[in-house]
Amino acid sequence: MSEKSSEGIPGTFHAGTFHAGTFRVAALQMVSAPDRERNIAEAGRLIAEAARDGAQLVLLPEYFCYMGFKDTDKLAIRETPGHGPIQQFLSDAAREHRVWVIGGTLPMESPEAARVLNTTLVFDPTGKQVARYDKIHLFNFEKGTESFDEARTICPGSEVRTFDAPFGRVGLSVCYDLRFPELYRKMGDCALMVVPSAFTYTTGEAHWETLLKARAVENQCYVLAAAQGGKHENGRRTWGHSMLIDPWGEIVAVVEEGAGVAAGAIDAARIASVRQSLPALRHRVLG
Repeated sequence: MSEKSSEGIPGTFHAGTFHAGTFRVAALQMVSAPDRERNIAEAGRLIAEAARDGAQLVLLPEYFCYMGFKDTDKLAIRETPGHGPIQQFLSDAAREHRVWVIGGTLPMESPEAARVLNTTLVFDPTGKQVARYDKIHLFNFEKGTESFDEARTICPGSEVRTFDAPFGRVGLSVCYDLRFPELYRKMGDCALMVVPSAFTYTTGEAHWETLLKARAVENQCYVLAAAQGGKHENGRRTWGHSMLIDPWGEIVAVVEEGAGVAAGAIDAARIASVRQSLPALRHRVLG
């Protein structure tokens, strides 16, 4: 499996980076367990379901492959670039179903033995890896009995990443990145931005939909978010509500809780119409 990725270009918003017509995409929602093989099987089932329904690009959630009992459990299944059963599964699924697969996240080897990179890999319909993004912003939350600090076991990434799909540029982000709009601005002119996530129930109920709609409206593009959604075997509860949002901030499709598929079309005409009616991107003065 080879790797090629491109950086987003700050401040470049212009018409014409997306192509005419529609392209069907799907966000796959899971309730992942502390069992890599079982999670891979479930992801395979959902990819097949989405492909049968006409999806040409599918997005898996953050930690689709593993939700352990302890934060350190992920260290045992870390992979190296181009090698490992999770990467092989993603490549095989893309090739078998002839779809673009954005593989949520998986733990990849980092320079530190006690930490991993939380990595999104993208595979084209031939099974070739075409992009990689390492999550930049690491979640830290303390409220009541809830306590999360991803930096204990995850190294942050540093590079903004996008890739070119048949319908236009796709911007890559992960979960907590959603709270940092400057990241999305640096992606440049996108037709689609993706957000594989595992939002907690508490933060998701409060902010998930608001933040997703904001990113879609301010960048005048589609946003596809695939989430973990339910009560996990490790006791954690995630918010779910995987969805596709259009450039006007309208929800095209949503799965509220449990495993499922939220699918819809990326419509170039819709993007162009919104940008023509309200040319906010051309009116930018700062940044």
